[in-house]
Order: sequence, then structure tokens, then C-alpha cells
Amino acid sequence: MGLRERLAGRRVFMTGVTGFVGEALLERLLSDFPDTRIVALVRPRGSHSGAARLARMTRKPAFAGLRERLGREGLAALLAEQVQVIEGDLADMGALPTDLDVVIHCAGEVSFDPPIDEGFATNLGGVQELLRAVHASGARPHVVHVSTAYVAGLRSGHIAEGRLAHGVDWRAEQASAGRARQAAEDASRSPEVSARLREQAAGEHGRAGAQTVAAAAETARRDWVARRMVAAGAERAQVLGWTDAYTFTKALAERYLEESHGDLPLTIVRPSIIESAVARPFPGWIEGFKMAEPLILAFGRGELPDFPASPDAVVDIIPVDLVVNALLAAAASPPPVDTPAYYTVCSGFRNPLLFRDLYEYVRGYFLAHPLPKRGRGAIAVPEWPFAGSVAVEAKLRRGEKAVEWANRALGHAPRSERVRRWAVDLERSESRVAFLRRYSDVYRAYTSAELVYVDDATAALHAAMEPADQEEFGFDPACYDWRHYLQDVHCPAVTAVLRRPRDPAPARRGAGNLSAGDGVLAVFDLDGTLVSSTVVESYLWLRLADAGPAERAREIASLARALPGYLRAERRDRGHLIRSVYGRYAGVDPAELAEVVAQAGADVLLRRVKPAAVRRVREHRAAGHRTVLLTGAVAPLVAPLAPLFDEIVATELAVGADGLYTGRLLASPLVGDSRAAFLDHYARRRGADLEASWAYADSLSDLPMLRTVGNPVVVNPDVALHKVARASGWPIEEWPSTPGESRLLVGSRVERGLFAAAAVAQGRGRGAGGAGRAGGRGDGGNGGDATVVRVGVGEGR
Repeated sequence: MGLRERLAGRRVFMTGVTGFVGEALLERLLSDFPDTRIVALVRPRGSHSGAARLARMTRKPAFAGLRERLGREGLAALLAEQVQVIEGDLADMGALPTDLDVVIHCAGEVSFDPPIDEGFATNLGGVQELLRAVHASGARPHVVHVSTAYVAGLRSGHIAEGRLAHGVDWRAEQASAGRARQAAEDASRSPEVSARLREQAAGEHGRAGAQTVAAAAETARRDWVARRMVAAGAERAQVLGWTDAYTFTKALAERYLEESHGDLPLTIVRPSIIESAVARPFPGWIEGFKMAEPLILAFGRGELPDFPASPDAVVDIIPVDLVVNALLAAAASPPPVDTPAYYTVCSGFRNPLLFRDLYEYVRGYFLAHPLPKRGRGAIAVPEWPFAGSVAVEAKLRRGEKAVEWANRALGHAPRSERVRRWAVDLERSESRVAFLRRYSDVYRAYTSAELVYVDDATAALHAAMEPADQEEFGFDPACYDWRHYLQDVHCPAVTAVLRRPRDPAPARRGAGNLSAGDGVLAVFDLDGTLVSSTVVESYLWLRLADAGPAERAREIASLARALPGYLRAERRDRGHLIRSVYGRYAGVDPAELAEVVAQAGADVLLRRVKPAAVRRVREHRAAGHRTVLLTGAVAPLVAPLAPLFDEIVATELAVGADGLYTGRLLASPLVGDSRAAFLDHYARRRGADLEASWAYADSLSDLPMLRTVGNPVVVNPDVALHKVARASGWPIEEWPSTPGESRLLVGSRVERGLFAAAAVAQGRGRGAGGAGRAGGRGDGGNGGDATVVRVGVGEGR
């Protein structure tokens, strides 16, 4: 009797139907087994039910042949007629039909290094829930469990099919894994770990403020727990003789099934490394990256100079359609209840592929079809020396050390576009090294193991099929040639996405693209964002504007002595830097300072305003957004910028009884976390929508403010903020400092006169110790009054 006839009228329950093997199995059943009824367990996700997810899955390439033959409506009708969806997952399957004939369990945790509790919950707990649900239904189906050939563990030589030889107690291991997370959580909160993580967070995010440091430390704690759980799984697996937590939990799931299947016929199918299809649903079909694809792509990109693999070790790869065919044959051949059947679906015994041959075939493919190098020719592929695991590990450690030192050096480099390009290059190098480390650690055991999986029972199952079924549903691994499969089928499929023409980059959300609307803020930082200056430079402009040669020399010498301390303060606490610099204003007459700004400082400041910044401010005002300059600079200095903004929030200096500046601030400067708190309060007071608002800044100290709005934009950032922005997907813009362009934009005689008048008006108001509202109209847009707010009093509080 043929395979179709043996499964005709059967009701097959499937788990993992949305996974790689499950999807291919469902396509084959729908295409070639019209009299087989399917029950599929599908987990709802978000707003999509399990049935909706299954329907969406049939739009994928795997079902293209069915769609072409039946049409979309015909395929939908077939799905409704032949497939029943049960909404559930491996934790809770609910009630199953009472008339199941076959169960094919494809679901499971497929990551090689899952956290130990998650690996047990999915691979062992899922099997336990499956048997519970089947026994509760009253049905007595044939259970076909998809495991992996690598449950054999760390062994050498020939590995026969059959029950695994080990004495590990799955109950004790499962209970221990369940306790591991609480132990890791407790350990992560110990004083020693907490102090270390807080110190690390402070070193990286101290400039942004205590709340940002606390949030970073808590994120680091969670990451620490996750790494510890992964390490716990790997270590426990290896100490007991398995390569990783994946194979360890899969092996214990087998032992549970052997002990608990009761009166249900049991078949365990163990595929080796499952890769793209050789024929069905079409040659090269693959979903996602499996085990070999990341290595193949990294090699083709020239990023894999060597690998810790034995050149004469067997790499056991099997196409997914051969696995599906073997599952169908096994499902149609239930064993006696008291004698489970074991089938290893592999290639290493009958059609071995050595690692050196894999390398040669893949290298030959890329030599003939190199990957493009973004308009600069083709990527050259490396030639592996197969230097051995010791040499590869030494080279990898040197790479990790080089990245570590480079990161330290860049952290102290002055900001510039060139330094940011170096930072991007370093991130790529760091990513490559991390990739090599991960795959070296995870795959070393798979690519160096000197073992061969024997598939005698699987070969006998194939031989027992009718000749027509062998032709149509065969799974003999000798049916294909490795050179053809790798060079003509597999490599073209996995590299296709890298060869597609790139879509043009989306237009920058800037000029002409800002959505008009009320209740939207556009908040700009000053130093490094709006203008090319620092607090220290601003101080020098004003102090030296009307100083004689001797006074200039003394001031510059004094500043030079203080500069190292200022630089250290900038790295640790920007508020301390502001207080230190503005302390030098002690004894200065406010009216004279305003006059200096009007006569000289305004011209210097306006020449440093970035043209792109002015354009962006005007775009926001034209869109009806409220523009705010939020700065730690002293109010008199930024008075010339009043016509650009609806409101300026600046630092105020205290005035003593003698009418002179004391060198102290009226309130703490708005830096780091305090900017975010101020912005939240400001938005509530004005009824603004922070999610629709914008913020522009250049320094890591501005990170809390950027995170407060829905549209953060990073401008000419320092290396630390640049890294955060890239990881967060925020826009990164370069606003060049071009004094000539600044004069064209805001440097006309009339417009500069308006700026100077605003500065003089500000100075007169300050001379009497008044509140300091600058008169005049805006430069366009919504044309409201421009206001300099005293931080700590009145509206600025």
C-alpha cells in the first residue's frame, strides 16, 4: 500500500506548524494528501488569532505552487476544509479531538544556547503538556517526536540509532532548572554584583545623570541574569556530556517520552543539521537563517578568516524536504506500543560531506559569484589555513583585545565627523568579533566532532516503501550531489537577499516633511548642536572682547591651568563644569556684560550658528511647532538668539547687593536627568504632546531629554551618544559649521541689528535685576514673543 493510502482518512495533529519543518510538512500534506485531515496547534500572537496566523502563512513562498494551482480562494477553501486550528501553545494545549490517529510534534526550542529554564520549559515541558493533552482526549494516536541527531552528545565514532545510553535523571534536572532563575535573580542583587554594575553604568552614563545611571545599571543587571542563565544551561549540559542546552534538553525529552508514553506507539525522528530544500516545495526553499547560513554569509562577506573545525570531520547536513518525507513515512508506520522506533535522518553515513569539501564548494561558489561591495567591486573571500582551534582562539582573543583598546581610545577622542566614522567602523569590527566569538563557541563541537551517525533503520524504512513512493517521497541522502546542492541550490538561495538591488534610502524627515500641528515642541540644545562652541569658548568671547593684551594673557593663562579640570568635569558631571566656569563671572557688572554681548559677543555667536540648525528651527516654526532653546549657557549670552525661538530656557547668574554677579547660579543648571524632568513639566503646563515632539542634541548628557520625546534627533554627536543613537535607530545628522553660510542666513545687516537690539534690551532689563523678558517678535512662523526664562523663578520653574 502506498504512502497516500496509508495516511488516507487519518487525522494528524501537528505542533510547530509555523516553524521551518512544520511549514514544509503542512505544504506537503495539503498538496499531496487530500484525504488526510490536519489539526494544527497555533499560538495566537498579538491581535492575530491562531487561525489568522495560519492563513497568513499560506501567503509565503512555500505555498506558491498551491496558490498557482488553486488560486487564493481555492487555497483558502482547502485550508478551511482540511485543517482545524486549535488555539494554544506548548504551555497549554487545551482540549484535543478524541479521534486523533497521528501526532507529529515539531515544536521546540531550536536555539543552541537558550536560558536553562526556557530550554527545559519548551523542550521537556512542551512534551509533557503534549502527552497530558493526548491522554486527556482519550485518543490513542501514534506519537512522532522530532528530536535531533545531536542528542548523542559529546561522543566519537559511529552512533547507532536507538535509545540513548545515559543515566541522567530528567526529574532532578528539570527541578533544578526551574530554580535557576530565582537563584540568578538573587545573585544579581547581591551588594558585590550591584556595586560592580552601578560603577560600570556610572562610567558610561554618569554625564546623563543619576536616573539614567540607575536605569542603565538595572538593564545591565537583567542582561547579567540572562547571560548567567545561558551559561548555566551550557555548563550543565557539557558537564553531563552534551554539547549545549539544546541537545541536553532534547535528550531528556526523549527519556521522558520513553518512560511516559504508556500505550501510545512512539517514534523518535532525529534529523541532523536541517538546511534548504533540494526539491520541495522548490529547490533552495528556506525560512530564516539556520545553522550553516550565518557562516556561509560571513565567509562570502570576507569576515570569516578561519574556523576552529577539523577539515576531515563530517558535517552532517540534510535538506528539509528529505526530513519531511521521512516524517511522513514514519507516521504511516507505527511501531509496537512496547518498542519505540528510532530514525536518524542524516547524510554523514551514506553521503558524507567533509568540512574541507564544504569549504571548497562554498569558496568556489563565491569565487564564481562574489558578493558586491556597495559599488566598489566585489568582496574577496578568504583562504582558510585550517590552523586549528588553538590558533583560531588566539587570533580571536587578539581581535577582542584590539576592539577593547580602540573603544577606550575613541572614548577620549575629540568629537568630529572623522571620529564618528571611526566609531562606526569600530562598531562593525566589534560586531564581527562578537559574531566570530559566538559562532566559534557554539559551533565548535558540531564542526570538530569526529563522529558518524548511522541510519540503518532509516534506510530500511525507505527500502520498505513502494518504488513510486521512493521516487516521490524518498529520503535517501545519496540522491543528490554535494557540489550541485551547495553551489547551484543552497548558496544561491541564502545569498539572494544580499544581491537584491537596495531600495533608495528614505527621505530625511526634515525640510518639507514636518507635520503641522498644535501641541508639538521642538527643543534644541545649544553648545555643539545649534552653535559650534562650548561653555569655555563662550566665556572667552566675553571676557576677552574688550580686554587689553596683558589682561588677555593673564586670563588665557588662568584658563589654561583650569582646563584639565574642566575636561574631567565635562566627562563626569556637566553641572559641575557649568558652575566652575560661571564662577569666573564673579564681580562682573550685568549691564556691562550685556553691552559686550550686544557689541561683540552677538557677532561671534551668530557666526557660529550652524546654517542647518537655523533652517530646522524655521521649519518647525513654519509647521506651527513651539520652538524652545534649552541650554546651560547664561541668559545674557543667548539673548541674541531670541528672535529664532518662541522661548529660551537658560541659566541665570545671581546678582549681589552691590549689583554685580556673585559667580553663583540662581538654580541648578538644567543638565542630564533634570532636562527630562523640566521638559515633562513644561509639556504638561503647555498641554504639549511629548510623543509628537522633537528634541535635538549632541552629547550623551542629553540622553534623558532625547528619550523623553517621540522624535529624538542626534546632531554631530559625541562617540557615546553616537553609539546609543545607532543602537536605538535614531536619526543622526551632520550639521556643518560654515561661518560663511551662517552670515548668509542670519548675518545680514538688518537681521544682525535685530539680534543686537534684543541683546541690548535684555541687558537693560538685567541691569535693574528685573525678570528679563526680551521684547520683539519672532523671525516668522507663529511670530510669538520670544522669552528668556530665568531658571528657578517664575515661569521657568
